[in-house]
Amino acid sequence: MKVVILAGGFGTRISEESQFKPKPMIEIGGMPILWHIMKLYNYYGYNEFIICAGYKQEVIKKWFSDYFIYTSDVTFDFTQKDNQVIVHNKHSESWKVTVVDTGLNTATGGRLKRIREYLGEETFFMTYGDGVSDVNISELLKFHRMHNKLATITSIHPSGRYGIIDFKDDEVLSFREKSRLDVGWINAGFMVLEPRCLDYIDTDDEMFEQKPMEMIAGDHQMVCYKHNGFWQCMDTLRDKNGLDEMWNSGKALWKVW
Repeated sequence: MKVVILAGGFGTRISEESQFKPKPMIEIGGMPILWHIMKLYNYYGYNEFIICAGYKQEVIKKWFSDYFIYTSDVTFDFTQKDNQVIVHNKHSESWKVTVVDTGLNTATGGRLKRIREYLGEETFFMTYGDGVSDVNISELLKFHRMHNKLATITSIHPSGRYGIIDFKDDEVLSFREKSRLDVGWINAGFMVLEPRCLDYIDTDDEMFEQKPMEMIAGDHQMVCYKHNGFWQCMDTLRDKNGLDEMWNSGKALWKVW
């Protein structure tokens, strides 16, 4: 199965760093948060990734093209006429990564629609390039297959500030903005989708989380996998610093590998 990661947004709420690089390339513990997300899926045996890039997409492409350089010791031998580059102790990942430029201003639904040709007709995972979790990917997929619906979303019970999911049993009924009286479940990403979900997307400027997901839920084709473990979205510099502190102190709860 392929893993689709949305990594094309501007990251305006963390502009202190996103002015220089796309948000998924902002580092936690010296490695991009994108790498942390990919390590989670790889731990569960899923190593084929499609990165939906946009803003500063060349930074993502260059990072993967130079992965050996970033993760290994390197000798640059300028005493030789051909200026040799020798890579020592190569550290590689068993990953196949396709980085697709899905446009600068394309919305999340449009980005998914643009990678249709890379997906085939298989079930696929989808998540966002700015959130880490210890969600059990194997159990998530098992849950999706058990319910035989078009879409499974992972939900978590946060401390606040996000939109609310209404559901009955496991089935998602609707999405709405949070009120002060709400203490509900929110969409944490880490979805499992059937390719038919993309048929609900019409244009580049459609947010997948709005009309398409509402229509899928309205057709009784979406279920909710409730995750009670760790999840954190890196929205702000404060979030980034908090994740950095967890990693550097050896308390990174999302590090299951």
